[in-house]
Amino acid sequence: MDLITNIQKYSIHDGDGIRTTVFFKGCPLKCVWCHNPETQRFEQEIQYDREKCTGCGACAQVCPNHAITMEEGRPKLDKKLCTLCGKCENFCTQGIREIVGQKYPVKALVKELMKDLMFYEQSGGGVTLSGGEVMAMSTDYILEIAKALKKEEVSLTIDTCGYVPYEKFEAILPYVNTFLYDVKVMNPELHKQYIGVDNKLILDNLVKLSDAGARIYIRIPTVKEVNGNEENMNETIRFLKEHDIHPAQVNLLPYHNTGSSKYPKLDMEYKGNDLSAPTKEEMEGFVKLFQDAGFSNTKIGG
Repeated sequence: MDLITNIQKYSIHDGDGIRTTVFFKGCPLKCVWCHNPETQRFEQEIQYDREKCTGCGACAQVCPNHAITMEEGRPKLDKKLCTLCGKCENFCTQGIREIVGQKYPVKALVKELMKDLMFYEQSGGGVTLSGGEVMAMSTDYILEIAKALKKEEVSLTIDTCGYVPYEKFEAILPYVNTFLYDVKVMNPELHKQYIGVDNKLILDNLVKLSDAGARIYIRIPTVKEVNGNEENMNETIRFLKEHDIHPAQVNLLPYHNTGSSKYPKLDMEYKGNDLSAPTKEEMEGFVKLFQDAGFSNTKIGG
C-alpha cells in the first residue's frame, strides 16, 4: 500500500470545480523548485520544526531506540536507529514532530473522499490524485481507487509529471476524466539540469495520451531562469502542433518559493533560491503566444 501525505479538501487549483486532492508520497523527479519536498521520498520520514523547538528533551526521553540525543540543547536524530515508531511525535510538548506519510486502505480513502460529494456535484468538481507522483504508485492500488470513484460517478483528475512507463497510463485511462500534465522545459539538457532527468519519456507519453483521446490540461511551471522565455514557449507550441495535441486548457503557473521553508524540517537543502517568477507582463506575453497559436484556453494559474 502506498503512502499519502495529505488529503486537501476544498481545492480549487487542481482541476475543474471544487475538488479533494490526495497527495501521494514519492516522486521520480527532483525539481529544483519543488514546493512539496515531503512528497519526494517514497518512504515515511520525520518532519521536525527546529525553529519552534524549546529543547525540552521529551522526544529523547521517550525514544525506545535512543535514536534521539540532546546536543547543545537541541535534539539530534540518528536515522539509522529510528524505527518511526511515533513516540517522539506523540510526546512532543510543542507538537512540532510529525511522521510524514500514512497508509490508507482503499475503502477508508474512498469513504473519506465521498464526504464531499455534495461539493463535487454542485461545482462540477471531483477528486484529484496528485503527489509526489501518483502514477509512480502501485498501479493496482491506484486502479482500485479509480474504479471505486467511477462506480460512485465521481470525476477523477490525475496530476502527473509523466515520467512513468506508458503502460501505467494505459491501465488507468478508462477511469480518468482529465490529466493535469506537466511540461516543464523543452530543452532536454536544461530539463536534466533542473529536474534530474531528460524529458523524452515525458513527451513520448504526452503524445501517446493525446493520441488515445485523453482530456489533457498542459501545465507549465514557469521559472524565469529556466523556461520563462519566448524561445521555450514557442518550442512548446511547436511540439504541441507537430504532434496534433489539443489540450483542453494550458495553464502557466508562475514560480513561487512558498515550499522552501519545509526543507530544513526534512534535513533537505532548497536549491531554488536564485530562481524567480517572470513579471506579470512577461507572463501575459507568454499567454498571448499560445492564444495566437490557436490555444485559446490559455491562462495564468489554474
